[in-house]
Amino acid sequence: MRSGRGPGASLEPSAVTHEADAEFPLILVGAGGHARVLLSALLLLERPILGFVDIDESQRELLGIQRIGNDDVVLDYDAQQVLLVNGVGSVASVRNRLRVYEFFRARGYNFASVIHPGAIIAPETDLADGVQMMAGAILQTGCVVREDCIINTGALLDHDCIIQPHAHIAPGAVLSGAVHVGARAHVGAGATVIQGVHIGSDSIVGAGAVVLSDVPESCTVVGVPARPIKAKA
Repeated sequence: MRSGRGPGASLEPSAVTHEADAEFPLILVGAGGHARVLLSALLLLERPILGFVDIDESQRELLGIQRIGNDDVVLDYDAQQVLLVNGVGSVASVRNRLRVYEFFRARGYNFASVIHPGAIIAPETDLADGVQMMAGAILQTGCVVREDCIINTGALLDHDCIIQPHAHIAPGAVLSGAVHVGARAHVGAGATVIQGVHIGSDSIVGAGAVVLSDVPESCTVVGVPARPIKAKA
């Protein structure tokens, strides 16, 4: 992993790119809404894009970029000569997104990070490969974001938050200082998590929830204040 910015850099809109990433052309995996948002950011960043892959053969073009085939077309490209962008969203479940990531990583492919130029990143942050930060997202000092995470549009992460692999911080969510979000967890749109709270792996925080205490693994919480959903008898 790497720091978001060099020492002494100011807190400002960022066009951060992993230095190694910029050397390779990209293939976007997916063609849905999330993929289109990522592609828009990549075009703003003027990144070289070979095309996108998707199982839907009727989807021939995306923001001027051409479909090059199904997912298996990626395997025709040397894993050392391209980088992938995970365009599969995780609105209802992270399962499909995780499947794409693990399938191609097992075959030696790496995933590029996508940092929208309108995101704001403090210099003392640590971002893994494959991180996606959308327009208006803010990442404050000491934050750590692991691989394949989505920090979505307008999400605000204050100091020292740790976001574990494949987690999704949805649009407009607010994480106060030192919040820990577990692997594959989802913090819903507009949710607020107070300082020091731990969100367990595979858990879901519902949209608009206000989380005042730790959330166990594989738990769904909703409401103000957030409480677990009871399973039906």
